[in-house]
This record gives sequence, C-alpha cells and structure tokens, in this order.
Amino acid sequence: MGNHVNFDLSQFRQFFAELSKAAKGDFKRVLGLFLEGLGNEFLRILEDEIVRREVLDTRLLLNSFHKGSEDGVWLLDVDGLTLEVGTSIEYAGYVNDGHWTNEQGQSGRWVPGRWEGDRFIYEPGADTGMYLKQKWVPGKHYWESALRILDAIFPKLLEAKLQQWIDEYFGT
Repeated sequence: MGNHVNFDLSQFRQFFAELSKAAKGDFKRVLGLFLEGLGNEFLRILEDEIVRREVLDTRLLLNSFHKGSEDGVWLLDVDGLTLEVGTSIEYAGYVNDGHWTNEQGQSGRWVPGRWEGDRFIYEPGADTGMYLKQKWVPGKHYWESALRILDAIFPKLLEAKLQQWIDEYFGT
C-alpha cells in the first residue's frame, strides 16, 4: 500500500463537459471573435495616433487602416490564432520611420505641380513646381505608439474576455 490521494471530481463534471464542448469549436469561435475585436481596437488606436501626432495626410494613409479598405491589410487565421493588420500604402513606413526628401547623394530634386494657397498639388508633367532640398523628415512613430497603447490595455481586454467566457459557459 503506497501513498495515494483520492480526488472526487464529480462536482466538476459539468465544467469538464463545457471544456469538451469548447474544445470542439465554441471556444475557437469566441477566440476568433476576440482576435477580430482586438484587430479592430488596434486599428482604432492607430487611427487616433495618426491624428494625434498630426501626420500630414490626404486621408489616404488614415483610410488605409480600416478593415476592408482597398489599401488595408487584414488577414485573420483563427486556427493559427494570428491576425495581420496594416496597410499596403508604400509611404506609410516613411511617414512612420522618417525619410530623406531625396535619395542619398542628391542635393535636391524638381517636383512638378502647383500651389493652392499653402498646399502643394503634385501634377506630373507640369511646367511649374518646387525644388526640394535634401533634408531629413523625422518620423511620426504612430505605429510604435499604437502598439505601446495596445500592449498596455491588452491584459485587461484579455482578462475581461476570459471572464465573460467563463461566466457565459460556466454560469459563475
């Protein structure tokens, strides 16, 4: 006769039945919805940061960070529990990270277009325009800021979702 302990787990029968049900799809569906909600929340934060950091934009960049946007990136894989969000707008990285007004080694370049008040309108082939001198344009770092904000609120979002799921499925 060795050392042993008997545990009566009959009181957890419903809990285990619910876990089994969750493993068959319900939990995956709920987790998928949470992941989608998290992506939407990140896009909302990102848009807020673009506005708050006063990114000069014709709204193309701002509008590209919407689910379903023609220029947006939204790839959700619930089985792999991954969500990829972003934009396919090429200049988004330059605005975020900073950039030189011209390629390295150039002192400047001609940009065809016209001025309307204090706003320059780019027009390929125009006889008028402006000469851009080489200079560094600092990045707005809206992406990193949005990630920091999401990282700060993520634990509370996850805790609230798990508690909601536990309450819903286990009636506590």
